[in-house]
Amino acid sequence: MTVEVSDHRRRRRLRHATRLPQHRILAAVLGVFAAVFGFGLVFVETSLNLADDGFTTQDISALLPSVTPSAEPSATADADPEDLSAGKALNILLMGSDTRDGEDNQELGKGDVGGMRNDTTMIMHISADRERVELLSIPRDSRVAISDCKMLDGSTVYGWTGKFNIAFSNGGQNGNIAEAAACVATTIYDLTGLLVDHYAVVDFSGFVDMVDALDGVPMCITEDVYSPKAHLELEAGAQVLDGTTALAWARARTGTGLGDGTDLMRIERQQELLTNMARKALGLNVLTDAKKGTKFINALAKSMTMDPELGDSRYLLGLAWSLRNFDTSNLYMATVPWQYAGDSSGDVLWTQPDAQAAFDALIADESLESLLEPETETTTDDTTTDGSTKKNNDKKSSSASASPSASPSPLRETEDEILADCVID
Repeated sequence: MTVEVSDHRRRRRLRHATRLPQHRILAAVLGVFAAVFGFGLVFVETSLNLADDGFTTQDISALLPSVTPSAEPSATADADPEDLSAGKALNILLMGSDTRDGEDNQELGKGDVGGMRNDTTMIMHISADRERVELLSIPRDSRVAISDCKMLDGSTVYGWTGKFNIAFSNGGQNGNIAEAAACVATTIYDLTGLLVDHYAVVDFSGFVDMVDALDGVPMCITEDVYSPKAHLELEAGAQVLDGTTALAWARARTGTGLGDGTDLMRIERQQELLTNMARKALGLNVLTDAKKGTKFINALAKSMTMDPELGDSRYLLGLAWSLRNFDTSNLYMATVPWQYAGDSSGDVLWTQPDAQAAFDALIADESLESLLEPETETTTDDTTTDGSTKKNNDKKSSSASASPSASPSPLRETEDEILADCVID
């Protein structure tokens, strides 16, 4: 059985180490990304008040090495929502927590496990011109120097060299998600020099609710999947996954149709899940329908912790409004360049200078894609042997400073159109 995804939606697959692979994107984080776009055009005061009441926010600025100034609203109110960070590139630290707090998370996580962990850490970069959205994933098994982390009570948790996700666990020793996020942000800064502007942490149940608020996510399942451990069984083909199934699909490691069971084998399917959530959120009436918008916002707020500015509905709405013409073709996902440690530990090492160059691009608001894949698409028509015409996507060199082209009215797809991309021979 062969499954094909239509050419205009096919993502370039990056190879291990030298071609900078995509890394795992745990399901919980996907909701954050979809939420930024799904929030965009719901101008209903009731919905915004509900969101403000539901968000859990905590300020971590006192725990960070440095902070960027908070945005201030202009003196004159505009008819349209105001992007309070207009003209400024943003780096948002996104984390998916596998906390088992609450019955829902225990059920979804299949048991009660002590401590705090995050399976996923990503930097979501939104360019100053609001035309590029880039996500750089940090492998949880990266062997790095974990920073000493300040706690809200004035104490310090000392770090050591180990796997990157130790930072979240160290910071979360007191059970405070904000302290855990601050420790991750501090470690990133000490390793790379990148300061985060905002942070957001999502848990299992929050992601499930957000997918269900979208009435599922359309996916192309490339082969039959059976994972007893993840309670997952899927047939190959085009189908819509509900929240619980989507979470299991993104978290599953072992079983038939899931590769060799390593984290890195989950890269492409989790990338497609993220992309298709964004595509559906943009295409649905959640952007304009008050009832659907309220449902989605409530799901977003239910199981998320973030900084006070990002958790303010006016700020989030203004940011989403500034992205209303965003074209998903300008969405780019990559991973910190890595290679296996080679000592049977399962750890990965960042390859230098490529890894630092990726963070430097985010700091300078330069195109990550142009750095990692210095090519740009050009389309030519080739005539096939039967006289029909096919599209050939070649690549030509481009400057790293070239601005991506965003359509004033980018294509918005229906779920049926997304599913139609999946063709089984």
